[in-house]
Amino acid sequence: MRRIVKRVITFGKMIRFSHTLFAMPFALTSVVLASFYNRVTIVKLVWIVVAMVGARSAAMGFNRIADREFDARNPRTKNREIPTREISLFEASAFVAVSALVLVFAAHELNNLCFYLSPVALAVVFFYSFTKRFTWLSHFFLGLGMGLAPVGAWLGVTGSFSLAPIILGLTVVAWGAGFDIIYACQDLQYDDNAGLFSIPKIFGPKMALTVSSTLHFLAFLLLVSLRFILPLGDFYVFGLVVIGMILVHQHRIVKPDDFSKLNFAFFNMNAYLSIGLFLFTLIDVIS
Repeated sequence: MRRIVKRVITFGKMIRFSHTLFAMPFALTSVVLASFYNRVTIVKLVWIVVAMVGARSAAMGFNRIADREFDARNPRTKNREIPTREISLFEASAFVAVSALVLVFAAHELNNLCFYLSPVALAVVFFYSFTKRFTWLSHFFLGLGMGLAPVGAWLGVTGSFSLAPIILGLTVVAWGAGFDIIYACQDLQYDDNAGLFSIPKIFGPKMALTVSSTLHFLAFLLLVSLRFILPLGDFYVFGLVVIGMILVHQHRIVKPDDFSKLNFAFFNMNAYLSIGLFLFTLIDVIS
């Protein structure tokens, strides 16, 4: 039993399961908003969570496989589970396959539309892993993969598209691309040596942070726009104020010549933002 628990923890580290706190709250926020149009049952909620976990696990596992050679040469990532052979390539591949099947099965249990679109979602999140090899727009492909979460959650509840989940999805695209640009600043030297592409590498850290802050401002405006197309009230507005403060603080503590607080800005601030949005939206809708 101890060995099984240890292996589960190791696989959780490989896919950085704790980072689920970034995208999952956006999916749950979409569920809350979808409740304006359809009743959310416990069964639907469970399958949505299972689908999100399956999708993210498959995406992260595939990314680790695709980047294994780059990770092995990067001082920051050389101790990851595949380069150190804590997890074999076969085990990682099997994990990705099982995670993908979990997503497809959960989508099938939700409705036909989710089931038919699940392979498309997998194709998008898998394709991201190769984009840094040929374009500095890779950050936006990451954001696109993350942005599918709230759209998928909405479809899981309602079975149809609408403007609100698209806006929320675009919010996540801008937010995700913005924080990935910040995160990429720490690999500027390695990306240059390895021939990988990123906005910090092509345009420099100062311009990269300007692009990141612009994207986060756009994400904030998109969240504000939801207030005008859905019956959201004061708690949601207060949540927007908090989110705005978090975004401003995030960009105040990361500077072009000082990345000492980058991990705090990336991990802590983004978790606070996504969880905060979910909680304030939930309180607003149920109050």
